[in-house]
Amino acid sequence: MSENTVPVFMHIDMDAFFASVEQHDHPEYRGKPVIVGGLPGDRRAVVSTASYEARRFGVHSAMPLFKAVSLCPNAVFVRGNMKRYSEVSQTIMDIFADYSPTVIQMSIDEAFIDTTGTERLFGPPQVLAAKIKERVMQATGLTVSIGIASTMYVAKIASGFRKPNGLTLIPSGDEEKFMTSLPLEKVWGAGTKTIAHIKNAGIRTTAQLRDKSLASLTTIFGNCTGTFLYNAMRGNKEMKFCDDPQNRSLSAESTYEFDLTDRYTIETALMQLAQTVIWRMHRAGVRSKTVSLKIRYEDFTTVSVQETSDSPVANADDLYERCRRLLQKKYQDGRGIRLLGIACEKVESKDLPSQGELFNSRNEKLSIVEKAIFEMESKNPALKLRKARLIEAEQNTLSHHGRNG
Repeated sequence: MSENTVPVFMHIDMDAFFASVEQHDHPEYRGKPVIVGGLPGDRRAVVSTASYEARRFGVHSAMPLFKAVSLCPNAVFVRGNMKRYSEVSQTIMDIFADYSPTVIQMSIDEAFIDTTGTERLFGPPQVLAAKIKERVMQATGLTVSIGIASTMYVAKIASGFRKPNGLTLIPSGDEEKFMTSLPLEKVWGAGTKTIAHIKNAGIRTTAQLRDKSLASLTTIFGNCTGTFLYNAMRGNKEMKFCDDPQNRSLSAESTYEFDLTDRYTIETALMQLAQTVIWRMHRAGVRSKTVSLKIRYEDFTTVSVQETSDSPVANADDLYERCRRLLQKKYQDGRGIRLLGIACEKVESKDLPSQGELFNSRNEKLSIVEKAIFEMESKNPALKLRKARLIEAEQNTLSHHGRNG
C-alpha cells in the first residue's frame, strides 16, 4: 500500500442472525417475534438473539428468558441450532473471501474485510458492498448490514447505523463528524459503567466529549479510559487485523458485552480463543513456542503476560493450558474482564527443524487427531467438531454471537 492510498475497511454484520435463520428455515415464523435461547420454563436460559419483531417489545440479547417471556409471551421461542447457524455462517464467510484475501471473522455473525486497492476489480466500495449483499441474499435468503470507513473502528459502528439491511459509507475525513453525530451510548467499547461515568462528569453528548482535551479526559477518567475516549471521538481508535504476517504472530481476541467475572466462564472463553488460534496455525502451517495473554478490565486497564517454552505449542489443549497458567499469574480475582486475547508469537514454519522438543505421547496423539479434524473440516466446512464445554458455551451465549444484529 502506498503512502497516499486511503484504507477501505468493511464491517459486515448479519441482521438478527440466529432469529433470521429460523425465520428463513420456517416460513411460518416470518413476521412473528422470534426469540432464540430457550423455551419458556428453561431455568437459567438467556436470550441469544431476538428478531426485530421481538425487539419492538423490549426484548434484547443476554436478557433472562423469563423476562423475555413476560414482555412477549406470544413470541416463537426456540432453543437454537448451532450446527445450522455455523453452516450458514460459513457460506457467508466464503462469499467474503471472494473479494479480499484479508477477512477476519470476529464471531459467527460478523467480519471485517480489508478492501483497500480492490476498486479496479470490483468498483467503488458502495458498489462492492451492494454486490456482497446481493450474493448473501441469493445464497442464504438473509440480509446483512455493512459499514465502510477508513478505519475498522468507524466501520464497525457504521454497520449498525441503518439496520437491518443497511449500508453506510463514512467518507475519509468525515470520521470525527460521524462520531460526534452519535449518542454516547453508540460509542463502541464504552460500557454502561463508562457511559454513567461520562454523564456524571457533566458530559451529555459526543460533541462535548470530543471537545475535551486528552489531558482533561485522562484526569477525569484515568489514562486508559481517557485515551480510549479521546481517540474514539476522532475515529482513530486503533484496531489491527489479527493475522498480520509482518508481526510474525497469530492471535485472536474477543470483546464481551458483559464483563466476565467468574473463573469458569473466563477459562471457557480462553478455550474458545485457543481453538481459534490453533486452527489458524494449522491453516498457515506454522508453530510457536511463545504464548501471550492480554486482559482488558472494565475500566480499560490492559495487562499482558508472555511465556516461552522449550517446545512448540502442540494442540488446542496445550495452548489452553499455557494460557490458563498465564491467567493465574496475571488475573486479579473479582475484576470484570471486558476483553481477552491470546497470541502465539514468533511463529515459524512447521517444516523448519526445531531444537529442544521433548516427546510427549499424549500431546503427539492429540496433535494427530486435531490435524485430522482440521483436514476434515477444510474439506467439509459444514462439519463442526467442538468440545462439549464449548458447545455449552455457545448455547449459553458466552460470547457476543448475534448480540447486536
